[in-house]
This record gives sequence, C-alpha cells and structure tokens, in this order.
Amino acid sequence: MKERTAGIVEELFVRGGELECLREDALRAAEILAESFSRGGKLLVCGNGGSWADGEHIVGELMKGFLLRRPLPDADRAALTRLWGSEGEEIAGELQGALPAISLGSCGALLTAFANDADGRFAFAQQVMGYAAPGDVVIGISTSGNADNVRFALMAARSRGAAAIALTGRTGGRLAEVADCCVRAPDDRTFRVQEHHVRIYHFLCAYAESELFDE
Repeated sequence: MKERTAGIVEELFVRGGELECLREDALRAAEILAESFSRGGKLLVCGNGGSWADGEHIVGELMKGFLLRRPLPDADRAALTRLWGSEGEEIAGELQGALPAISLGSCGALLTAFANDADGRFAFAQQVMGYAAPGDVVIGISTSGNADNVRFALMAARSRGAAAIALTGRTGGRLAEVADCCVRAPDDRTFRVQEHHVRIYHFLCAYAESELFDE
C-alpha cells in the first residue's frame, strides 16, 4: 500500500470513528477492486432507486480523475498524436486515465425489454452474464441487503469468476450470504445507510485511484 493510500485509510477510519467497525471489510473490498483494475479488470455496479444513483456516482468517480489528475499514459498520448497529429495531441491533453466501470441500471432499453419479455428480477444478472469476465468485480448496493435483483447479479458474478462485493445496512441481509465481501453500514435506517454508503464508496474509489495512478 502506498503511503498516500494509507493516509486515505486513516482519514476514513480515524476521523470517522463510527466506521471503525467496518474497517476490515472495507479494506478487503478496496483491495479486491484495486487488484482487479491492476490486472485489467473492470467494475460493474447495480442497485435500486437511491442505490442505483450511487452506482452512477461510483462510475463517475472512476472513469475520470477523482482526487488525482490522471493524465493519459504516454503510449496513449503517442498513439493519438501519431494518428491524428495536432488534433490528436489536443485530444490527448484533454482526456484522463480511466478505471473501467459500468452502471448496470443505465441501459433503459435492455432493462425494459427484459422486464417485458422475461422476469425483471433477473435483468442485472443478465447484464452480468454478458459483461463480466473472470477477474472483474461486481458491486451490488442494497440498503436492506435483501434486493433480489441485486442478489441474483452477485450470484451471476461468482458463476462468471468475478468477485462479488455487497454494500448493505447493518445486517447484511441476503446479499451477505452470496457476496465474497460485504461492507455493512452501521445503521438500519435507509437514509442513514445511504449516507454511510457515500463515504464507503468514495473511500473505495480513492483507494483504487491512489494505488493505480502516480499523480
């Protein structure tokens, strides 16, 4: 772990003492995610309602710079310049290094078609079967821990050789039974769990970014 990353860990667990109870699981989730990215893996995220919005938020933090600048790697910059000259150089100067992440709730056409033609509870799992590869990560977010469509997605993830991480409330619910790692926010009230989830996934994003990028 980089010294900078260790500082991110201490900021969450020292200044935010109420989250000390989930240190071990949050660190494990962060390590799983960073290791996947380091090996060329990607992240898939799913949830319902506010948890779906949290998934979109996670993707936004990972696909561009979050706390770091993330300039494009030299090889990518050189390729753009070689192919497109000064315009390619301009493009390279504006783009940022990305950690590949996809929100499974974003494709309305697929979700509504699947719900109409099959059983909507399995729509996320269908996407996992199409997108996930061994070494990828699927994060399922559910404040109760009992959302069936999210649970089925995590089950599909493990069948594909992808790691399954759950973000839940205090009990973990049924997601805890199928996840490789379950990070349980220390509350049972939906709005409080969601508030904790923001801090937790910001930590996951910051940890991965710090480990994968130099600047």
